[in-house]
Amino acid sequence: METLSVERDAGVVTVTLQRPAKKNAISHAMWTELPEVFAEVAANRDDRVLVITGSGDAFCSGQDLTDPENATRFQGLGGALASMRRIGDVALQLHGLPKPTIAAVNGVAAGAGCNLALGCDLVVASSAARFSQIFVQRGLTVDFGGTWLLPRLIGLHKAKEFAFFGDILSAVQAEDLGVVNRVVEPEALMHVVGEMAGRLARLAPLALSMMKRALNASFSMTMTEALENEAVAQASMFNSEDAAEAMAAFLEKRTPEFRGA
Repeated sequence: METLSVERDAGVVTVTLQRPAKKNAISHAMWTELPEVFAEVAANRDDRVLVITGSGDAFCSGQDLTDPENATRFQGLGGALASMRRIGDVALQLHGLPKPTIAAVNGVAAGAGCNLALGCDLVVASSAARFSQIFVQRGLTVDFGGTWLLPRLIGLHKAKEFAFFGDILSAVQAEDLGVVNRVVEPEALMHVVGEMAGRLARLAPLALSMMKRALNASFSMTMTEALENEAVAQASMFNSEDAAEAMAAFLEKRTPEFRGA
C-alpha cells in the first residue's frame, strides 16, 4: 500500500500510518486504503485484533489539508459533503469492526487523527503523545465521529470544552480526562500494546465480538432491550464450539484454544 504498512503476527494485525514527513496526516490515498484494510481484517477469520499506530514521531495529525486530491474533492458544497460522507463511512467501519481494536498513540493525535485513536476500543498512549480536537483552530467543526464519541467517553460538558477550545492535551491529561486507557513510556509502548493485543487474540473471538457489539449499542438501548440482547447473544455463546472448548479446557486444567466457532 502507498500510505500504510500491514503486519500480521499470531492473530494481531498492526497497521502503521506511513506518512512521517506529514506527521501521518490523512491523504486521499490513505482515506482509500484504510477502509480496504478494515474490510480485510473484518473478513479474515485468522485476524483477531487490529492495532493502529503511526510512523516516526506522530500518530496522526488529522486530514492532510495540503493534499491536492483532498483539496479538489472538497471544492464546492456538494463535493465536500460527498467527501465527508465517505470519511464518515470509514469511521463507521472502524466502529463496527467485529474485532477488538487498539490505538497505540506514539505522538500527536489531532483532529481526525485524534478521533481515529478514540474510535478504537482501547487507547494506549506514549507519555510523548498529545491529543487535540484542533478543528476550531482551523475554522472547522469536529468530524470522524468525534461529536458522537466524546460525550460518551467523557460526558457532554467536558466534550464541549475539549472541542470548543481545541487545546492540546498531554497524554497524562488525556488519561485523566478518560480518553486514554493507559500511559506508558515511549520505549515500552509497542511492547505493552503487543501484550494486550496478544492476550485478546488468544481469547474467544465470538464472545469478544458479541461484547463489543452490545457495549457499542448500549447508549441507544433501554435496560429491557439490553437484557434481551444479552439473552440472545449468550444463548448463541452457550451453543458455540468455543464455549465447549472452554469447559473442556477447564476440566482438563489446560489453556483453551479458541477457533471462533
